[in-house]
Amino acid sequence: MDVLSDVVAHMSTGRPNSARITWHAPWGQEFPAVPGSAGFQMVLRGSCWLIPPDGEPVPLSVGDVVFLPHGDGYGLADSPGTPLALPACNPYLDFELFTSATYGGDGAETVTLCCGYQLDPGRTHPILASLPGVIHLPTTLGHRPELKAAVDLLAGEIDNPRLGADTVVTSLLDVLQLYILRAWFDQQSMACDESGWAAALADPAISRALDAIHRAPDRRWTVESLGAHAGLSRAGFARRFTGLVGQPPLAYLTWWRLATAGRLLRESDASVAEVAQRVGYGSEFAFGNAFKRQFGVSPGKYRRQTCAKAS
Repeated sequence: MDVLSDVVAHMSTGRPNSARITWHAPWGQEFPAVPGSAGFQMVLRGSCWLIPPDGEPVPLSVGDVVFLPHGDGYGLADSPGTPLALPACNPYLDFELFTSATYGGDGAETVTLCCGYQLDPGRTHPILASLPGVIHLPTTLGHRPELKAAVDLLAGEIDNPRLGADTVVTSLLDVLQLYILRAWFDQQSMACDESGWAAALADPAISRALDAIHRAPDRRWTVESLGAHAGLSRAGFARRFTGLVGQPPLAYLTWWRLATAGRLLRESDASVAEVAQRVGYGSEFAFGNAFKRQFGVSPGKYRRQTCAKAS
């Protein structure tokens, strides 16, 4: 898997939530902060205003997408001056996998699609930490057609759920998340940032090294072999990787191996020894020590705890 695919695969815990909400003016809704979550809003019909925690209100129109990767609070309203009501429930926590609802008065109609994930701080990729609190992707004619298509498919499934809808909606939410991240990083790389994850993903050499780590965490990578894979000298690669990613190559490799191990322990029946081998550790003992340093518990105890939470 590539880096962005892995970010989405590892970021969430439990089932996501989504709701198609029809608003009738006048209306204003506060969405309180939910630490440990990520959410997005999309305008399907009409228009509204985003009331961010800081800064001026932002007008939203059909096709606009707003992503909140850190669960920050915000408001939505038919106009900047409409008071914001406290929600009877929080869509990031209380809605089902998919639902529909109607709020507001009897005026002009706006329809939004609200979706949210719960995140596990222990396995959240540093890419997410690098994102701003609010990302606004305005609609632009002819741009990002795949993002619009995913939104339309998701809205259609929520409007008319049929056999297999649970799998379709969950998969579409992952696809939508990928398209949002892809659009954001494409936008940032065009702005010529010199550091950070946008620059790392846009840098051909560092992107090749990251891709190699994610696709084969079990290989006995060294700084020299990763540098050769990237087409750079050992010193030049280490300097560029650390400057863009924010940590040295082998430190990131270790973090990714253990994050992958955590996922395998949660989601597979592989033994601890098998997991150790699949993420590049030569012995179960060495793997156990490294895992405990990262997660604070042994691999076996981690598996028991996560299984208990899931049940």
